[in-house]
Amino acid sequence: MKKILVLAIALVALLGLTACGSDSGSDAPAATVRVENMSYNPASVTIKKGETVEWIFDDNGLPHDVVETADETFRSELLTEGSYSYTFEEAGTFDYHCTPHPMMLGTVVVEE
Repeated sequence: MKKILVLAIALVALLGLTACGSDSGSDAPAATVRVENMSYNPASVTIKKGETVEWIFDDNGLPHDVVETADETFRSELLTEGSYSYTFEEAGTFDYHCTPHPMMLGTVVVEE
């Protein structure tokens, strides 16, 4: 009986350690940018190659989008609410803007 109890405790401890590992396997974004008050907040984020940025739209019903400036590598629809996500597979600096509000500018820096 004692051996079973010790084995059960060891198993629970092992499962607890496994759940605390560094590779969570979640689809959580590496960075979140809020689209509000006629701006991207923060205006610049830095992530690693293969990570995702999520833009959350909440600007009192004003429509905004996210469009990569150089060659439209990524482009959201015009949104007044909800979110848009993009996973960056290449390293580099990606500037973006809002089509209806060209003064709204942002940057994603993707490191190796």
